[in-house]
Amino acid sequence: MTETAPFNAALVQMRTGLLPGPSLEQGTKLIREAAAAGADYVLTPEVSNMMQLNREALFDQLADEDSDVSLKAYRDLARELKIHLHIGSLALRASPDRAVNRSFLIDPSGTILASYDKIHMFDIDLGNGESYRESANYQPGETAVISDLPWGRIGLTICYDVRFPALYRALAEAGASFISVPAAFTRPTGEAHWHVLLRARAIENGCFVFAAAQGGLHENKRETYGHSLIIDPWGVVLAEGGVDPGFVMARIDPAEVGKARGKIPSLQHGRRFTLVDAKATPDYLHLVREQT
Repeated sequence: MTETAPFNAALVQMRTGLLPGPSLEQGTKLIREAAAAGADYVLTPEVSNMMQLNREALFDQLADEDSDVSLKAYRDLARELKIHLHIGSLALRASPDRAVNRSFLIDPSGTILASYDKIHMFDIDLGNGESYRESANYQPGETAVISDLPWGRIGLTICYDVRFPALYRALAEAGASFISVPAAFTRPTGEAHWHVLLRARAIENGCFVFAAAQGGLHENKRETYGHSLIIDPWGVVLAEGGVDPGFVMARIDPAEVGKARGKIPSLQHGRRFTLVDAKATPDYLHLVREQT
């Protein structure tokens, strides 16, 4: 298969529950449906195994990577369906008192091609009574990850990472044609920023963006925005979900990446620069006037 061969990408939208078992059943059902519809690549949302705000309950259910039942089942499923299965992320145990939010890219043989730990922690107060402290339970990753698919290179990110464009530029400069953004966006932030942030990341880097989302009111009473999106390198939305569980799919032509980057080659035009604080440099404005 050549790098420019088109393929079908599907995004599974979930409403993950408190326990891994029922969440695995939900995810497996939807992945099977996407594969039956012709998907070559399937992405699930962030925390596909459980959404648990209570720390004690979370750590009671956490397993490490080697013993996690969901990860094993998804590897078997990728092998059975012969697809590239990208588990947006799983909550896993890293140590007795710390978890990781880890994404897994699995090939059709069930082999893990790449894993990525979410770098940016969602520590925010929304002002409407909603408050989140991801760093209280999870340790942040420190490494950006890019991997090969049969159709080109993919950069791995998760949810809140989307607000940090330098990460996406680094992945694009490293050769990513596709970037995954599995997410569990809150409804207020999703309504305000979801579409514009994802379209911006696609446009400024000339890449496809795959953003599988959690959607609806969860068992933990958290409400997520849904609206899983597939966006092309020109910023056009190719597929969009609603709020309920399901999947969306689009035909992806990797050649569109080269076309978009050829029209606006901003990846080639980036330049290093020096930041000057005019207030801290009294002679700066005088020097600028002399040079103009």
